[in-house]
Amino acid sequence: MIEATREVDPELACPIAPVVDIVFSRWTTPILWTLNEFGRQRFGELERRITTITPKVMTQRLRQLERDGLVVRTYYAGVPPRVEYEISDLGRSLAPLFATLAEWSVNLDKVEEARRVYDARNKSA
Repeated sequence: MIEATREVDPELACPIAPVVDIVFSRWTTPILWTLNEFGRQRFGELERRITTITPKVMTQRLRQLERDGLVVRTYYAGVPPRVEYEISDLGRSLAPLFATLAEWSVNLDKVEEARRVYDARNKSA
């Protein structure tokens, strides 16, 4: 008897999918990495360290990271007022994951070689 195919909730099919969506959204990793490496920073400091991100996108990502509990935003009233961002304890708990990924980066040369071989093999396709 052939079993009918059932639709499976993607989160149940791959339980890390929601984690990947949170942690590896565009710009999330560079922001968290920078805050983890350099500590509490103001918006302008983050912009100088992550030079290819626009202010609008930086604002959106920081708000989402704050909402997700990975970044803490502190507002200081004064003249002029200032805002600082820092990685939260929850965000810091990702450090082992980032360390593992950094270790794995030694394989990037192998990835590039595999791509060259693939592209050469499929050049005429």
